[in-house]
Amino acid sequence: MSQSHIELKQKLIDAGRILDAEGQADLTRGHVSIRLPDQPDLFIMKPHSIGFDEITLDNILTIDLDGNVVAGTARRHSEVFIHTEIFRARPDVNSVIHTHPDYTVAFSATGRPMRALSQPSSLYADNLGMYTDTIDLIRTADMGKRVAEALGSYPAVLLRNHGAVMCGATIEEAVIRLIMLENACRIQLLAEAAGPLGPEFPPEDVEKLRYNLTRPDQFIVNFDYLRRRLARH
Repeated sequence: MSQSHIELKQKLIDAGRILDAEGQADLTRGHVSIRLPDQPDLFIMKPHSIGFDEITLDNILTIDLDGNVVAGTARRHSEVFIHTEIFRARPDVNSVIHTHPDYTVAFSATGRPMRALSQPSSLYADNLGMYTDTIDLIRTADMGKRVAEALGSYPAVLLRNHGAVMCGATIEEAVIRLIMLENACRIQLLAEAAGPLGPEFPPEDVEKLRYNLTRPDQFIVNFDYLRRRLARH
């Protein structure tokens, strides 16, 4: 195993610990992956039956785009096809995360569109897919393909009444975007429950903020902060 692959696995471990600390865990059901930069038809992934905070160098799996385990001895996650089909459809995506955070699931159940009611929601207003085929687990390649189709060119897709799938050019981007999506869903649910909403800012204002919040350095800075915060506790 090359040093670069070890570093990539360590980043997957750190991402898992951050996701757990940020309330993205649902027992052992969430999963996260990173495409190998020197072998884009392969990716590393959290295995089945462990929590986000239990990912180690020894239990991470290497998987191909057909869902076959090519390295590792742990059990492959049954929803691996979310990852294979998105990686197959989106060469720009290098990391995929699927979780079941409370506010995101609740918001997905409303069927309402995301509105630019907060800074985090500026990332997802008119920029969020919706998969509505089933509430069931995504356990076949055909189901994974349908999720990838619902994702389209968006950064994320909600699985209605189920959870979210987030993508990124890097693991840092996918993690921070996912945390911001949960924040956006929470704020919109709170605002809508409080009563009539005030006017939204014009689209060009929202687009400028989206650009400022999604520069690659912003994802790295905030991922590194969350990693340092974990190290202090």
